[in-house]
Amino acid sequence: MNFWFRRSLIFTMAILSAVAVFSFDGRLAAQTPWPPGPPITGNDQRNSLNLVKGQVQWLQNSTRTASNYGAGGYDLVRSQFEKLRGAYGAFRRTLSPRQLDFGANDLAELDAGLDIIQEAFMVFENDVANGRSYSSALRSMCQVLGQAAPIWLKELNQVSTRLRVGFP
Repeated sequence: MNFWFRRSLIFTMAILSAVAVFSFDGRLAAQTPWPPGPPITGNDQRNSLNLVKGQVQWLQNSTRTASNYGAGGYDLVRSQFEKLRGAYGAFRRTLSPRQLDFGANDLAELDAGLDIIQEAFMVFENDVANGRSYSSALRSMCQVLGQAAPIWLKELNQVSTRLRVGFP
């Protein structure tokens, strides 16, 4: 009986292997892809843009109050800047392919602007590492960020107008 069981098992595996080989069409899929999300509307773009503007205001507020938090002031400002970057990334994801193509250079300049603003954090870290007092370095960094953020926001507003954000 063991002989017949093994023979039928081998026969079944051979049939399943043949079916698998002959039905393989060359495509492999690990998972079923997610269905596309809902289409982006003008309201989505406006809301996302308003979130970025709000994050710029939060960043500016944190630069004004950072000295009140002592050693935690740097972390507060850094956190608000990272939230600004995240909000800006989410805003970019709401732009249509046409808007992204049309505004590629402007959007690259906005990205570069954030990179330049971020350098203020490295300057702070270098200043503290080189012996400058924490409060003095923090004050300088906050002054730079407080002046740079509205300039970046002004450019964002101009780019958003050119890209007709809110009218995808």
